[in-house]
Amino acid sequence: MDEIEGGILSAIPAAALTLNLTRAAIRMEHSQTWRIDKSNPVDDLVICLEGRGHYLIDGEPRVMERGDAMLISGGQHFIGWNEGRETYIGVAQHFTLDIYGRHNLIEQMQLRPKLHLSRWPFLEPIARHYRQSAPPSSVSLGQHHLFMVLLIAFIEDAFLGWRDHATYQPEGADAIDLAVMKAATMISANPLENDIAVRAVDAAPYNYDYFLREFQKRVGRTPRKYQELKRMERAMHFLEGGLSVAAAAAEVGYADPYYFSRMFKRTLGLSPRDHLNKVHQSRHGDLMQLDEPEQEIRLATARTIEKR
Repeated sequence: MDEIEGGILSAIPAAALTLNLTRAAIRMEHSQTWRIDKSNPVDDLVICLEGRGHYLIDGEPRVMERGDAMLISGGQHFIGWNEGRETYIGVAQHFTLDIYGRHNLIEQMQLRPKLHLSRWPFLEPIARHYRQSAPPSSVSLGQHHLFMVLLIAFIEDAFLGWRDHATYQPEGADAIDLAVMKAATMISANPLENDIAVRAVDAAPYNYDYFLREFQKRVGRTPRKYQELKRMERAMHFLEGGLSVAAAAAEVGYADPYYFSRMFKRTLGLSPRDHLNKVHQSRHGDLMQLDEPEQEIRLATARTIEKR
């Protein structure tokens, strides 16, 4: 069964983010003679596809191998070279990721600067296609979509926490929006921790009752109910991966599968078994109820035939 990711960015509305690719993707293909010594004004995500690359990032050594990804933050000085005979092949992309159109989201996060991508078997063909299909001197809409997939995968693996002291101090609506987003992502990443909703609210720099109201206004649920939603969404993955109702219940912290089933239905509107039935229908070509106008047409047609 696939590992279920915490979803650090899952609580951030897509409309709140602005991705800008500041130049065409760099198709890295470096022999032993390659050497680079520079800094960039924007962030740079580097992914290794083959070979090995050596770097000094502000004096800190890093070695990139197949499946590794590295973030070089804007303004960092870096030196890169290839020591081996094998060609160092990869892709690099300069970018900015802004929140609310004005502020760098990456700067709000504590991230591991370099790691091996945990979902590399899934991401490798995407990264190779991204490198191969990149226009040599421009940026396409398709590049934006593919790069966002790669960037989100890196952030999910690299995320350590939110910075206590951000590089900017938002005010007014921006400030409360950012605080709610941080609380929601904290809950999304750790929905099985019993006190996570309380801790997420306590971490916000606002009056407790005021923040509860603002959270519900923006998310549509209280922090506790939002946590329950995320627990049940995780249970959905376990059920779809083949676990029994009792086993899925245990995985998300319910000792009583009957109570779990009641909470599942209260939260998602259908029982675990009804959910699995819909997944089964969808996988075998049947349209899921209310998902498509064609479903209503098929039902109406069936009723007409029955009357005849």
